[in-house]
Amino acid sequence: MNIERLRKIIAYSDKNHDEIYSMIKRFCSFAGIEYDSDLLNVLQIVRSSFQKKGFLVLEIPFADDEIGALCYKGDGLGYVLINTSLPKVNTNFAIAHEIYHVFWGENEFVSKVEFSDDHYYEYEEEYAANLFAGMLLMPEISFRRMYLKFKEESDSNEVDTIIRLMAYYEVPFMAVLIRCLELRLIAGNAVTEGLLNHDRTQIKQKLADLWLDEAIMEPSKKDDYLHVEAIVKKFGKKYAEDGYINERTLDKVLHNMRELYQKIRRE
Repeated sequence: MNIERLRKIIAYSDKNHDEIYSMIKRFCSFAGIEYDSDLLNVLQIVRSSFQKKGFLVLEIPFADDEIGALCYKGDGLGYVLINTSLPKVNTNFAIAHEIYHVFWGENEFVSKVEFSDDHYYEYEEEYAANLFAGMLLMPEISFRRMYLKFKEESDSNEVDTIIRLMAYYEVPFMAVLIRCLELRLIAGNAVTEGLLNHDRTQIKQKLADLWLDEAIMEPSKKDDYLHVEAIVKKFGKKYAEDGYINERTLDKVLHNMRELYQKIRRE
């Protein structure tokens, strides 16, 4: 990511902070969690909230490892598909990013990169979703406290501090750097090429050097599809027997699910 793009992101964050913060509080109220506490397992919290909004969450290893997630609204059901071909830090951020799209997004079908390789799309809804995800996963009070703790442990080395924060919150390196800049923990004029350019191999090695969990940089490759299809079949047949839906609707839902799955896996 270049410095001009970074400045644009921070300017957007400054301008829209209050609106996004209000959305975070509304989501947390909906989900029954504290809005200023660390979110230890975002998928566990999000899954039931998405179900209430009519969306199923599936973890699937995509053929394309630059797409963080897909959000699709079909006939009757919506799907949030998380790419488990990416490291855990990226899937966590993608899940939080999709909360914005499910609750406030205007597009019925969204395909994007969410810091899968530290890219950042130039659409306002994507800026908003990334700001939402960063603020949700790295709450301000907690983040300020942990930044100071890890900076001391890192002897004021900013890269090591960011790596430690990344391991603690299990989010991408660039997401942590942006959060530091948003909260003025790192001055904009202090951002160097060394902070902007870190690939996965370098980050993984740094995690090992600091005795942190390298597994957050590995893809889980988890595939929920067969499990979710079995659940849809089970409840779909029951609803059909009770007269809530007909067999044609159930077959259409299952067909759409399989078709979307095959496209993602490129089978």
